Amino acid sequence: MDLKPTKPLSGFIELLPAQQRCFDECARRMQDVLKIAGYSRLDLPAIERAEVLTDKDNWDEIETQIFLFQKGDTKMGLRYDGTVGLSRFVAGHLNDLTFPFYTYQFARNYRGERPQRGRYREFWQLDIDILGVQTLSLNYDAEIVSTLMRVYEAVADIVGKVKVKIGNRRFWNAMFAYLGLNETQARDAFVLIDKRDKMSDFMDGLIEAVGKGAANEIEAVFTDGYRSFVGKSVELDAAIAEMDKFMTLLGAMGVKNAEIDVSIMRGHSYYTGIVFEFFSIDYPDLPAVGGGGRYENLVSKFSKTKIVGVGASIGVSRLLVALMEMGKIDLSKFESATDVAVLVMGDDNLPYAMSALNTLRDEKIASVAYLDTDKKFKSQIEYSDKIMAKYSMIIGEDEVKNKVVTVKDMKTGNQQTLSLVDAIKLVQESA
Repeated sequence: MDLKPTKPLSGFIELLPAQQRCFDECARRMQDVLKIAGYSRLDLPAIERAEVLTDKDNWDEIETQIFLFQKGDTKMGLRYDGTVGLSRFVAGHLNDLTFPFYTYQFARNYRGERPQRGRYREFWQLDIDILGVQTLSLNYDAEIVSTLMRVYEAVADIVGKVKVKIGNRRFWNAMFAYLGLNETQARDAFVLIDKRDKMSDFMDGLIEAVGKGAANEIEAVFTDGYRSFVGKSVELDAAIAEMDKFMTLLGAMGVKNAEIDVSIMRGHSYYTGIVFEFFSIDYPDLPAVGGGGRYENLVSKFSKTKIVGVGASIGVSRLLVALMEMGKIDLSKFESATDVAVLVMGDDNLPYAMSALNTLRDEKIASVAYLDTDKKFKSQIEYSDKIMAKYSMIIGEDEVKNKVVTVKDMKTGNQQTLSLVDAIKLVQESA
């Protein structure tokens, strides 16, 4: 019989135990920050109706982007980000929620795109949003950036430090209006500005898209600074003032490593105001490690009520797996999940050993038992060594007779016979 494949499908991630423990620790720390900041977690369905996920009726056109399938007469698909499900949820529970609504999701998402380095078909993403009815103060944009910075700081010892770059879609809308660009020209200019840092022929493309005069004015934003356009129009003045106020708010909230970068545009067309992206300071070759911005009407597909929001996401899988593959995360601290390995020398000693094991676990000491009681001591101690247990608790005939345990420090090799109470103190004090 031919053996079946052991590798996962392309674009799906599998982590080894130490990697998974690192991932879980980061996820726990990140979510702890959000809980302390008053964000409520939503755990929404992974499967949505197809008409919720897309407005398009041509499945052939979108099947490469979304995992779609059909059961009976119902067309369905897997979520590809947190925004669509959040939109449906908020629209369906408008009378059940208190606004401004602070919320987050930590969930697997699925995309049918071609897998490549850093882009997966299944991935964990952390989405955070603050939503308001009709209006939402700019102060909430600063609040969400401040909270995200705390999220990154909570895992800085593992993933390194980050900085945040702030842009403003409202500034460019005002700029293009000032320059008299039509809709097509403005759209083309948005795309070019978003790719400016990666293009060697940025000005050539810009001149072709909007003309030489407008292109020179746009380039002046980068060479002379966005404040050089103060007094050019009421809309520009308002957008510039908004950016200045935003930076003042971030400073008051204790956010460091923040800077204005008007080339930050964000790819989603629904962003309408302040946008931001986080970048690694320690690993500058990484692309943006998170980002988001303001959107004006989240639930328009589902409700006539206007919901304004500011949201952001962190591609947790993308960030952690990239750093693991680069060898930038020290996994040594995650190699072992076990403080004590209980080794049982003979089946007759099992009841006493199990009682000791239960006591260890009652004391919240991570403990595992080697239950092949007929195996020799050498095999059992080798198991303890391989799982990198900090201590081995050896229980044989003498230990049972004297109601004690023998504890071996697996790092130093020191071994001593103690009461179970004293053995627990030894393990706890060394933690």
